[in-house]
Amino acid sequence: MQSYVFQFGPILIRSEELIHGAWLTVWFAATSMVLGLAIGLLGAVARSFGPRWLSAVVATYVELIRNTPLLIQLYFVFFTLPFLGLKLSSSQAAILALSIHLGAYATEILRAGIQSIPAGQIEAAKSLGLRPIQIIRRVVLLQALRAVYPALCGQFILQLLGTSIISAIAAEELTAIANNMVMQTFRSFEVYIAVAIIYFVLVQAFGLLFQGFSRIFFRWKI
Repeated sequence: MQSYVFQFGPILIRSEELIHGAWLTVWFAATSMVLGLAIGLLGAVARSFGPRWLSAVVATYVELIRNTPLLIQLYFVFFTLPFLGLKLSSSQAAILALSIHLGAYATEILRAGIQSIPAGQIEAAKSLGLRPIQIIRRVVLLQALRAVYPALCGQFILQLLGTSIISAIAAEELTAIANNMVMQTFRSFEVYIAVAIIYFVLVQAFGLLFQGFSRIFFRWKI
């Protein structure tokens, strides 16, 4: 039986392609994190303080997204929306699908944070004459974000790793570039080992970044 001989030379020669793929992965992840967090904030506020019909609409969206695979959502955005007159590039479809997907999970995470705030604080704010929007902005949001920040960071890390699935619609990112490299070099072990290392480094880097944000924005003590 012939043993496999690892050859990383062909991979190192094309390392710039992997670095470019890593940058694209970071871009997809960061953009969808920002948009998904915005969707989650709006959804959590709507479910917690909005009228019953709006809360029901958001709840339906959350359940629909959380109970269907991301790949199906990605295919729906990329292949189905053009039939409705909305044609998107693979990158645009990937951002939209990733943001909608994260938004559903962020909605429930942030709603849990809002519910953790003692009702007495909200009542006290009302007694001081603060309007609902002022109560949400000055009393609720920062405390809610701090309460669920670790859970949000965990979801963001999953989002970073989940970007690998957008290669299914030919969106160019790290996994898609790695797949093309495998077809060109026939060194699948070496390519995917290198890609796994890159993902590990990216996750650790994002983890340190999130810790830095925590020290900056949540320095105050309860």
